[in-house]
Amino acid sequence: MDRNLALEFVRVTEAAAIAAAGWIGKGDKNGADQAAVDAMRKSFNEMDFSGTVVIGEGQKDEAPELYTGEKVGKGGIEVDLAVDPLECTDSVAYGRYNALSVIVGGPKGTLLSAPDTYMEKIAAGPLAAHAIDLDARPTDTVQKVAKALYKKVEEVTVVILDRERHKELIEEVRRAGARVRLITDGDIAGALAPSLKDSGIDILMGIGASTEAVLGAAGIKTLGGEMFCRFKPRNDADLARLTELGLDTKKTYSTEDLAKGDMLTFTATGIIDGPLLSGIRFTDDGAISHSVVMRGKTKTIRYMTTHHHRDVEGKFYSH
Repeated sequence: MDRNLALEFVRVTEAAAIAAAGWIGKGDKNGADQAAVDAMRKSFNEMDFSGTVVIGEGQKDEAPELYTGEKVGKGGIEVDLAVDPLECTDSVAYGRYNALSVIVGGPKGTLLSAPDTYMEKIAAGPLAAHAIDLDARPTDTVQKVAKALYKKVEEVTVVILDRERHKELIEEVRRAGARVRLITDGDIAGALAPSLKDSGIDILMGIGASTEAVLGAAGIKTLGGEMFCRFKPRNDADLARLTELGLDTKKTYSTEDLAKGDMLTFTATGIIDGPLLSGIRFTDDGAISHSVVMRGKTKTIRYMTTHHHRDVEGKFYSH
Protein backbone atom coordinates (compact mmCIF):
# COMPACT_ATOMS: atom_id res chain seq x y z
CA MET A 1 0.00 0.00 0.00
CA ASP A 2 1.38 3.40 -1.02
CA ARG A 3 2.23 5.36 2.12
CA ASN A 4 1.01 8.64 0.63
CA LEU A 5 -2.34 7.03 -0.11
CA ALA A 6 -2.49 5.78 3.47
CA LEU A 7 -2.10 9.34 4.71
CA GLU A 8 -4.72 10.57 2.25
CA PHE A 9 -7.28 8.30 3.88
CA VAL A 10 -7.11 10.38 7.05
CA ARG A 11 -8.60 13.30 5.14
CA VAL A 12 -11.53 11.04 4.34
CA THR A 13 -12.16 9.91 7.91
CA GLU A 14 -11.75 13.48 9.14
CA ALA A 15 -14.44 14.69 6.74
CA ALA A 16 -16.83 11.91 7.79
CA ALA A 17 -16.15 12.47 11.50
CA ILE A 18 -16.76 16.22 11.32
CA ALA A 19 -19.98 15.68 9.38
CA ALA A 20 -21.25 13.13 11.91
CA ALA A 21 -20.20 15.22 14.91
CA GLY A 22 -22.75 17.86 13.99
CA TRP A 23 -25.46 15.32 14.84
CA ILE A 24 -24.25 14.39 18.34
CA GLY A 25 -27.12 14.12 20.79
CA LYS A 26 -29.85 15.03 18.28
CA GLY A 27 -31.54 11.63 18.47
CA ASP A 28 -31.29 10.94 14.73
CA LYS A 29 -28.91 8.07 14.04
CA ASN A 30 -29.95 7.81 10.37
CA GLY A 31 -29.24 11.49 9.79
CA ALA A 32 -25.84 11.17 11.46
CA ASP A 33 -24.94 8.08 9.46
CA GLN A 34 -26.05 9.64 6.16
CA ALA A 35 -23.97 12.74 6.85
CA ALA A 36 -20.87 10.62 7.47
CA VAL A 37 -21.51 8.43 4.40
CA ASP A 38 -21.99 11.43 2.12
CA ALA A 39 -18.83 13.13 3.36
CA MET A 40 -16.73 9.96 3.07
CA ARG A 41 -17.96 9.16 -0.43
CA LYS A 42 -17.36 12.73 -1.65
CA SER A 43 -13.81 12.68 -0.25
CA PHE A 44 -13.03 9.28 -1.78
CA ASN A 45 -14.14 10.53 -5.18
CA GLU A 46 -11.66 13.42 -4.99
CA MET A 47 -8.72 11.00 -4.63
CA ASP A 48 -6.47 9.61 -7.38
CA PHE A 49 -7.03 5.88 -6.82
CA SER A 50 -9.43 3.10 -7.81
CA GLY A 51 -11.16 1.82 -4.71
CA THR A 52 -13.59 -1.06 -4.39
CA VAL A 53 -15.73 -1.26 -1.26
CA VAL A 54 -15.61 -4.91 -0.13
CA ILE A 55 -17.21 -4.18 3.24
CA GLY A 56 -19.52 -1.20 3.41
CA GLU A 57 -22.95 0.01 4.41
CA GLY A 58 -24.68 -3.09 3.06
CA GLN A 59 -25.67 -4.69 -0.24
CA LYS A 60 -26.49 -2.41 -3.19
CA ASP A 61 -30.25 -2.76 -2.70
CA GLU A 62 -29.90 -1.81 0.98
CA ALA A 63 -27.45 1.10 0.78
CA PRO A 64 -27.43 3.76 -1.96
CA GLU A 65 -23.88 4.86 -1.12
CA LEU A 66 -20.70 3.03 -0.08
CA TYR A 67 -22.44 -0.28 -0.64
CA THR A 68 -20.44 -3.50 -0.96
CA GLY A 69 -19.08 -3.58 -4.49
CA GLU A 70 -19.19 0.18 -5.11
CA LYS A 71 -16.29 1.77 -6.99
CA VAL A 72 -14.83 5.07 -5.72
CA GLY A 73 -11.97 7.37 -6.67
CA LYS A 74 -10.83 9.14 -9.85
CA GLY A 75 -8.66 6.26 -11.07
CA GLY A 76 -5.22 4.90 -10.32
CA ILE A 77 -3.82 2.26 -7.96
CA GLU A 78 -6.40 -0.44 -7.14
CA VAL A 79 -7.33 -0.79 -3.47
CA ASP A 80 -9.91 -2.89 -1.63
CA LEU A 81 -11.70 -0.95 1.11
CA ALA A 82 -13.52 -1.85 4.30
CA VAL A 83 -15.35 1.20 5.61
CA ASP A 84 -17.49 2.28 8.51
CA PRO A 85 -18.20 6.00 8.07
CA LEU A 86 -19.85 6.09 11.47
CA GLU A 87 -19.25 3.27 13.89
CA CYS A 88 -21.65 3.64 16.82
CA THR A 89 -24.62 5.46 15.32
CA ASP A 90 -26.50 5.24 18.62
CA SER A 91 -23.57 6.77 20.50
CA VAL A 92 -23.70 9.82 18.23
CA ALA A 93 -27.49 10.03 18.22
CA TYR A 94 -27.69 9.99 22.02
CA GLY A 95 -24.38 11.62 22.91
CA ARG A 96 -22.81 8.53 24.44
CA TYR A 97 -19.19 7.41 24.77
CA ASN A 98 -17.04 6.21 21.87
CA ALA A 99 -17.65 6.72 18.14
CA LEU A 100 -15.26 6.54 15.18
CA SER A 101 -15.01 6.90 11.41
CA VAL A 102 -12.85 4.05 10.07
CA ILE A 103 -11.22 2.92 6.81
CA VAL A 104 -9.09 -0.17 6.19
CA GLY A 105 -7.33 -0.45 2.84
CA GLY A 106 -5.38 -3.26 1.20
CA PRO A 107 -4.50 -4.86 -2.14
CA LYS A 108 -7.20 -6.80 -3.96
CA GLY A 109 -8.24 -9.96 -2.11
CA THR A 110 -6.65 -9.12 1.23
CA LEU A 111 -9.85 -8.26 3.13
CA LEU A 112 -12.50 -10.85 3.95
CA SER A 113 -15.71 -9.75 2.25
CA ALA A 114 -18.39 -10.96 4.61
CA PRO A 115 -22.11 -10.16 4.83
CA ASP A 116 -23.39 -8.01 7.67
CA THR A 117 -23.99 -10.55 10.42
CA TYR A 118 -22.61 -11.41 13.86
CA MET A 119 -19.38 -13.07 14.98
CA GLU A 120 -18.18 -14.45 18.29
CA LYS A 121 -14.99 -12.58 19.18
CA ILE A 122 -12.08 -12.62 21.57
CA ALA A 123 -9.08 -10.28 21.40
CA ALA A 124 -5.95 -9.61 23.44
CA GLY A 125 -2.75 -7.60 23.14
CA PRO A 126 0.78 -8.75 22.22
CA LEU A 127 1.71 -10.19 25.64
CA ALA A 128 -1.48 -12.23 25.95
CA ALA A 129 -2.11 -13.13 22.31
CA HIS A 130 -1.07 -16.74 22.96
CA ALA A 131 -3.37 -17.00 25.98
CA ILE A 132 -6.75 -16.59 24.27
CA ASP A 133 -8.92 -19.30 22.75
CA LEU A 134 -12.43 -18.79 21.40
CA ASP A 135 -13.47 -22.22 22.71
CA ALA A 136 -12.05 -21.83 26.21
CA ARG A 137 -14.25 -20.98 29.16
CA PRO A 138 -14.09 -17.31 30.13
CA THR A 139 -12.78 -18.27 33.57
CA ASP A 140 -9.83 -20.14 32.05
CA THR A 141 -9.13 -17.28 29.64
CA VAL A 142 -9.10 -14.68 32.39
CA GLN A 143 -6.65 -16.78 34.43
CA LYS A 144 -4.31 -17.36 31.47
CA VAL A 145 -4.34 -13.71 30.45
CA ALA A 146 -3.66 -12.63 34.01
CA LYS A 147 -0.60 -14.89 34.08
CA ALA A 148 0.60 -13.64 30.69
CA LEU A 149 0.29 -10.01 31.82
CA TYR A 150 1.84 -10.61 35.27
CA LYS A 151 -1.38 -9.42 36.89
CA LYS A 152 -3.69 -10.72 39.56
CA VAL A 153 -7.02 -11.99 38.19
CA GLU A 154 -8.84 -9.16 39.98
CA GLU A 155 -6.69 -6.67 38.05
CA VAL A 156 -7.74 -8.00 34.64
CA THR A 157 -10.37 -5.94 32.79
CA VAL A 158 -12.66 -7.46 30.15
CA VAL A 159 -14.59 -5.22 27.78
CA ILE A 160 -17.99 -6.57 26.68
CA LEU A 161 -20.87 -5.06 24.71
CA ASP A 162 -23.78 -4.38 27.05
CA ARG A 163 -26.32 -6.74 25.49
CA GLU A 164 -28.85 -9.23 26.85
CA ARG A 165 -27.10 -12.00 24.89
CA HIS A 166 -24.01 -11.47 27.06
CA LYS A 167 -25.72 -11.92 30.42
CA GLU A 168 -24.15 -15.33 31.16
CA LEU A 169 -20.74 -14.24 29.87
CA ILE A 170 -20.74 -11.17 32.11
CA GLU A 171 -21.77 -13.21 35.13
CA GLU A 172 -19.00 -15.79 34.56
CA VAL A 173 -16.30 -13.15 34.12
CA ARG A 174 -17.42 -11.55 37.37
CA ARG A 175 -17.42 -14.91 39.16
CA ALA A 176 -13.88 -15.48 37.87
CA GLY A 177 -12.88 -12.36 39.78
CA ALA A 178 -12.06 -10.12 36.83
CA ARG A 179 -13.34 -6.61 36.25
CA VAL A 180 -15.96 -5.93 33.57
CA ARG A 181 -16.12 -2.81 31.42
CA LEU A 182 -19.49 -2.62 29.62
CA ILE A 183 -19.80 -0.55 26.46
CA THR A 184 -23.03 0.39 24.69
CA ASP A 185 -21.42 0.25 21.23
CA GLY A 186 -18.03 0.35 19.56
CA ASP A 187 -16.25 -2.97 19.47
CA ILE A 188 -13.68 -1.78 16.91
CA ALA A 189 -12.11 0.39 19.60
CA GLY A 190 -12.95 -2.34 22.11
CA ALA A 191 -11.04 -4.92 20.08
CA LEU A 192 -8.00 -2.66 19.63
CA ALA A 193 -7.95 -1.51 23.25
CA PRO A 194 -6.16 -4.61 24.67
CA SER A 195 -3.27 -3.91 22.27
CA LEU A 196 -2.93 -0.31 23.52
CA LYS A 197 -0.67 -0.09 26.56
CA ASP A 198 -2.56 2.61 28.42
CA SER A 199 -6.15 1.68 27.57
CA GLY A 200 -6.85 -0.16 30.82
CA ILE A 201 -8.48 -3.00 28.84
CA ASP A 202 -6.96 -6.50 28.73
CA ILE A 203 -9.47 -8.64 26.79
CA LEU A 204 -12.44 -8.21 24.46
CA MET A 205 -15.09 -10.93 24.67
CA GLY A 206 -18.55 -11.42 23.21
CA ILE A 207 -20.61 -11.32 20.04
CA GLY A 208 -20.50 -8.33 17.70
CA ALA A 209 -20.79 -7.34 14.06
CA SER A 210 -18.70 -9.04 11.37
CA THR A 211 -17.88 -5.72 9.67
CA GLU A 212 -16.23 -4.45 12.83
CA ALA A 213 -14.24 -7.69 13.09
CA VAL A 214 -12.54 -7.13 9.72
CA LEU A 215 -11.95 -3.44 10.40
CA GLY A 216 -10.47 -4.16 13.80
CA ALA A 217 -8.26 -6.99 12.54
CA ALA A 218 -6.00 -4.71 10.46
CA GLY A 219 -5.31 -2.45 13.42
CA ILE A 220 -4.79 -5.32 15.85
CA LYS A 221 -2.24 -6.94 13.51
CA THR A 222 -0.25 -3.72 13.29
CA LEU A 223 -0.27 -3.37 17.08
CA GLY A 224 0.90 -6.97 17.53
CA GLY A 225 -2.22 -8.34 19.17
CA GLU A 226 -4.57 -11.13 18.12
CA MET A 227 -8.29 -11.67 17.66
CA PHE A 228 -10.20 -14.86 16.96
CA CYS A 229 -13.73 -14.84 15.52
CA ARG A 230 -16.42 -17.25 14.36
CA PHE A 231 -19.57 -16.45 12.40
CA LYS A 232 -22.74 -16.38 14.48
CA PRO A 233 -25.58 -15.86 11.97
CA ARG A 234 -28.60 -14.06 13.40
CA ASN A 235 -31.16 -15.93 11.31
CA ASP A 236 -31.69 -18.29 8.36
CA ALA A 237 -31.18 -15.45 5.88
CA ASP A 238 -27.72 -14.74 7.34
CA LEU A 239 -26.84 -18.43 7.22
CA ALA A 240 -27.97 -18.72 3.59
CA ARG A 241 -25.87 -15.70 2.61
CA LEU A 242 -22.78 -17.09 4.35
CA THR A 243 -23.29 -20.45 2.63
CA GLU A 244 -23.73 -18.72 -0.74
CA LEU A 245 -20.39 -16.96 -0.28
CA GLY A 246 -18.65 -20.17 0.82
CA LEU A 247 -17.91 -18.90 4.33
CA ASP A 248 -17.52 -21.51 7.06
CA THR A 249 -19.64 -20.95 10.17
CA LYS A 250 -17.58 -23.49 12.13
CA LYS A 251 -14.15 -22.07 11.29
CA THR A 252 -12.25 -19.91 13.76
CA TYR A 253 -10.90 -16.88 11.88
CA SER A 254 -7.71 -15.17 13.04
CA THR A 255 -6.65 -11.60 12.25
CA GLU A 256 -4.63 -13.00 9.33
CA ASP A 257 -7.75 -14.69 7.93
CA LEU A 258 -9.72 -11.44 8.16
CA ALA A 259 -7.01 -9.09 6.85
CA LYS A 260 -4.23 -10.87 4.96
CA GLY A 261 -0.60 -9.82 4.68
CA ASP A 262 1.14 -6.66 5.79
CA MET A 263 0.22 -4.30 2.93
CA LEU A 264 -2.67 -2.94 4.95
CA THR A 265 -3.62 0.43 6.39
CA PHE A 266 -5.93 1.28 9.29
CA THR A 267 -7.19 4.84 9.54
CA ALA A 268 -9.63 6.22 12.10
CA THR A 269 -10.82 9.61 13.33
CA GLY A 270 -12.63 10.05 16.62
CA ILE A 271 -16.16 11.47 16.62
CA ILE A 272 -16.86 11.11 20.35
CA ASP A 273 -14.16 10.39 22.96
CA GLY A 274 -13.32 6.70 23.35
CA PRO A 275 -10.46 4.38 24.36
CA LEU A 276 -8.71 4.83 21.02
CA LEU A 277 -9.16 8.51 20.15
CA SER A 278 -10.60 11.80 21.39
CA GLY A 279 -13.60 13.14 19.52
CA ILE A 280 -14.28 16.21 17.39
CA ARG A 281 -14.06 19.56 19.14
CA PHE A 282 -15.83 22.48 17.46
CA THR A 283 -14.12 25.85 17.95
CA ASP A 284 -14.98 29.47 17.13
CA ASP A 285 -13.31 29.19 13.73
CA GLY A 286 -13.56 25.48 12.89
CA ALA A 287 -12.92 22.12 14.49
CA ILE A 288 -10.14 19.97 15.94
CA SER A 289 -9.90 16.28 15.03
CA HIS A 290 -7.85 13.41 16.44
CA SER A 291 -6.87 10.53 14.16
CA VAL A 292 -4.62 7.50 13.94
CA VAL A 293 -2.99 6.04 10.82
CA MET A 294 -1.37 2.59 10.97
CA ARG A 295 0.66 0.87 8.22
CA GLY A 296 1.03 -2.88 8.42
CA LYS A 297 4.26 -3.07 6.41
CA THR A 298 6.29 -0.76 8.65
CA LYS A 299 4.21 -1.12 11.85
CA THR A 300 4.15 2.68 11.91
CA ILE A 301 1.48 4.26 14.09
CA ARG A 302 0.87 7.97 13.62
CA TYR A 303 -1.42 10.00 15.87
CA MET A 304 -2.56 13.24 14.26
CA THR A 305 -4.25 16.32 15.70
CA THR A 306 -5.64 18.53 12.95
CA HIS A 307 -7.14 22.02 13.10
CA HIS A 308 -9.82 22.54 10.44
CA HIS A 309 -10.96 26.05 9.50
CA ARG A 310 -14.28 27.27 8.13
CA ASP A 311 -14.74 29.71 5.28
CA VAL A 312 -16.81 32.89 5.56
CA GLU A 313 -19.99 30.91 4.82
CA GLY A 314 -19.32 28.51 7.68
CA LYS A 315 -18.28 25.59 5.47
CA PHE A 316 -15.09 23.66 6.19
CA TYR A 317 -12.28 24.06 3.69
CA SER A 318 -11.57 21.05 1.48
CA HIS A 319 -9.78 18.28 3.31
